[in-house]
Amino acid sequence: MKTKKMVLYYVLMFLPLAVTLIALQYLPEEIPAHYDFHHQVTRWGSKYESLIFPVIILIFGIIMLVVTKFAAKQENSGESSGANNETVCITAGILGLVLFNAMTFYFLYTSFQKVENLSCVRVDIYQIMMGLLGLFFVVMGNIMPKVRMNSVVGLRTTWSMKNEITWKKSQRFGGITFIVLGVAMIATCFLTEGISCFLISMGLLLVSMPIDIYYTYRVAKQQSSAES
Repeated sequence: MKTKKMVLYYVLMFLPLAVTLIALQYLPEEIPAHYDFHHQVTRWGSKYESLIFPVIILIFGIIMLVVTKFAAKQENSGESSGANNETVCITAGILGLVLFNAMTFYFLYTSFQKVENLSCVRVDIYQIMMGLLGLFFVVMGNIMPKVRMNSVVGLRTTWSMKNEITWKKSQRFGGITFIVLGVAMIATCFLTEGISCFLISMGLLLVSMPIDIYYTYRVAKQQSSAES
C-alpha cells in the first residue's frame, strides 16, 4: 500500500474532529441541529453536538480499515497478494472521507452563521453531496474490474461469486454502470438543486442496482449452460 495514500487517508479521517475541536471555542452556544427538506431549521442544539459527525467519520474510517484488511486476506494472487483489494478499499475510503469532510465544513459554516434557511447559502448541500457521490462512482467504476473475488467489496451476489469467470465479468459490467451512474449524478447536480437533485440522484442509484444484480444472474446462468 502506498504511504502517500495512507497519509491522506489518516488526514481525512482525523481532520474533521481536529477542526471541530478548534472551532468549538468560536461557535455560538446554540447552533442549528437539524434542517427539513425545505432547508428550514427544525431544531437548535448545543454547539457540542457538532462533535457527533466527526466522531462518526472517525468510526467510518476505522471500519474501512478493518474491511480493507479482511478483503486483502481473501485475495490470493502470489507476490501481489491483497494489493488489488487493498487499493480499491482504501480508495473507496478516501472518497467517502472526502464527502464527509465537505459535509463537516459545510455544517460548521452554517453553525457559525446560525443559518436558519439553507437556501440562503450560496452553495447547495445536496449538490455537494450528490456531486461528490457521483465522483465516487466514476472513480470506483474505473478501478472496480481490479477487485479480486471476496465477500466484502465489489459487485457481490450469489451469482457473481459462483466462480472467477462470473466474478470478473460482473465487476467489469459493474464498473461500466458505476461510471455511467456517476456521470449522470454529476450532470444532475448541474441541472437541478435542492431536494430535486437529491431525489433524482437517489432514483438513478435505485435504477442501477437491479440492473447490476440481474446481470450477475444472467452471466451465471450463461456460465452454467456453457459448463453443462
